[in-house]
Amino acid sequence: MINTGAKRQVNVSAALDKYPNKNRLNLSPYLYIGPHLILFGIFFLFPTLYGIYISFTNWDLIGEPEFVGMANYTEILFNKDSTFYEQLRIGLGNTFKFVLYTVPACIIVPLLLAAALNTKPKGMTFFQALFYMPTLFSVSAVMIVFSMLFSVSFGPINHYLNVDTNWLSNQPYAWITLVIVTVWWTIGANMIIYQAALNGIPKDLYEAASIDGANGVQKFFRITLPSIRAQLLYTVVITTIAQFNVYGQPLMLTKGGPTSSTTVLLMYIQENAFGSGISIAGIGAAMAVVLGLCIMVVSAIQFFFLRQRD
Repeated sequence: MINTGAKRQVNVSAALDKYPNKNRLNLSPYLYIGPHLILFGIFFLFPTLYGIYISFTNWDLIGEPEFVGMANYTEILFNKDSTFYEQLRIGLGNTFKFVLYTVPACIIVPLLLAAALNTKPKGMTFFQALFYMPTLFSVSAVMIVFSMLFSVSFGPINHYLNVDTNWLSNQPYAWITLVIVTVWWTIGANMIIYQAALNGIPKDLYEAASIDGANGVQKFFRITLPSIRAQLLYTVVITTIAQFNVYGQPLMLTKGGPTSSTTVLLMYIQENAFGSGISIAGIGAAMAVVLGLCIMVVSAIQFFFLRQRD
């Protein structure tokens, strides 16, 4: 005679083995993500929170920070007689100018290059390497090379153009130089992203459009751009954030001149917090927080409008 109770117990055990206990703690995901979270906390989260705290203090980087509340923000945002108010106004204005001048070019130029390379021209691999290689160079190396190229006395730019232009010390040439150098230096990364996106577009869409009589321009705006809108959104936001954090180009190429016309906010932040003389870390941190808020607002606006467009 078969023991029904024992048989039912065996069936229950087999079912439990087949479907593991959902309440059982699985540590594997935490082990994988743990090192990243630790490094993120040490090198990003903690410095960010500590910087926000410092923006509410009066600190010279040596003694104990003295809490002063909103005094630093009042000084840089509302005290028109203050040097720091003027620094914030000039620095933030020049930073916005740099973003406005460079972001469209850093999106359009690599997109056109990627579209051209997507036609598989002869020597495509060579041109891919040629356009991407500048992104591997450090900012100091790039700025030293271009400062020599645009030199008034011995620069080849003036020699071959047969002009006597002071590119780095006069406007609008200083801005033109900064834009050219930045675009040349940074377009490679976006170009690779666009190339990968373009390769993922089904060829059937272009064939169907050709049968319907669409030309190249219509295919680009009706098929290509809508198909890579996710990559466009990503590159627009990331490029904008990167250009808001501009520092090395104006510091090493134009020295912030002429007459502070290319001095960006990060240069004033560095000068106040770590420059020569007495450090005013609280003022520098407050300016950094304002810059961070500007980046967040602009990024949110971009997400809103591009998502709405999608």
